[in-house]
Amino acid sequence: MIKAGSISKGVCLLLKGDPYLVVEREFVNPGKGQAFARVKMKNLKTGQVLRETIKTNESVEEATVEERNAQFLYQDDDGYHFMDSETYDQFIVPVAGLEDKANYMLEGESYDLVTWEGNAIDIKLPLKMVLTVVNSPEALRGDTVSGATKPATLETGLQVKVPLFIKEGDRVLVNTESGDYVERVNS
Repeated sequence: MIKAGSISKGVCLLLKGDPYLVVEREFVNPGKGQAFARVKMKNLKTGQVLRETIKTNESVEEATVEERNAQFLYQDDDGYHFMDSETYDQFIVPVAGLEDKANYMLEGESYDLVTWEGNAIDIKLPLKMVLTVVNSPEALRGDTVSGATKPATLETGLQVKVPLFIKEGDRVLVNTESGDYVERVNS
């Protein structure tokens, strides 16, 4: 059990029999009344987002999840297929659970696979990933106002705004939390 005041982003909670990942947490201490935490959580089985208000003296059950290193194999109608790097066991993560992470997944790459009761329910992405630009229009002459950007499509299908000097084939570092361009990476 975990007290509401100790809940933080990234903690897994067990509510109504399902595991939830805390996405946001705001602590509120009103002038009158009891302090509470506003928590935004994502159901790791269905992908549904839930908002709850929990009084700080209340306790919530923490979900026991395991992380293991797994290689992303492929995606089909069943979901995303992963293979445990140590045991070679294969897991399928439902599409609904990874919709927001699909643009950062490359076949053959390793990720931290989150399992609950033996079932794969989520992955943890690295904070930043290197991806290749596959489509980016040429910058027009005169588009040199400071901080000018243009759209670029990366190898996973992700669309990001990049500086004008980025061209097709360049490798760029992207923040997986915000989806923003960070810098160009020298090969």
